[in-house]
Amino acid sequence: MLSPLVKCWGSGLIIAGICLTELVEINLFIPTVAAQTYQDTLNEKMAILKKSDQRWIEINLSAQRLIAWEGSKPVYAVIISTGKKSTPTIPGIFSIQSKRRLDRMKGADYDVDNVPYVQYYSGGYAIHGTYWHNKFGTPVSHGCINLAIDHAKWLFDWSETETPLVIHP
Repeated sequence: MLSPLVKCWGSGLIIAGICLTELVEINLFIPTVAAQTYQDTLNEKMAILKKSDQRWIEINLSAQRLIAWEGSKPVYAVIISTGKKSTPTIPGIFSIQSKRRLDRMKGADYDVDNVPYVQYYSGGYAIHGTYWHNKFGTPVSHGCINLAIDHAKWLFDWSETETPLVIHP
């Protein structure tokens, strides 16, 4: 049986509405795209940063770890707390957009004053110190990257706006 796109009509063949009355070579193919996985893109970005002398930050969501890098040299590593399943930390390639020594952070079900060493990287998403819990190593945040206050201070002093940030699963 012929598909709906290919039909016989008299002495011709209709393919997708085009009538062919003589035999011609038909090269039907489905184009394939060699799509790169998102993880490949993140890995490539990290490889590029490791070949530079640039300061950059890596967040490993599955390991709940932050590593501060200078090129290919890790200079600081800490246990963190990222977003829980209902409010996940989004993987991607970012950069520090703004920094505030203290800030108020509000959401639908939280309102926290005096959040220390806040570094915003995408909208309301930030790396910051946390005084209201010590569950580091466990995803418990509303999407931000939580650090102990002393670690957040070190990172705040070490980084600058535009410092690259790579967050990966």
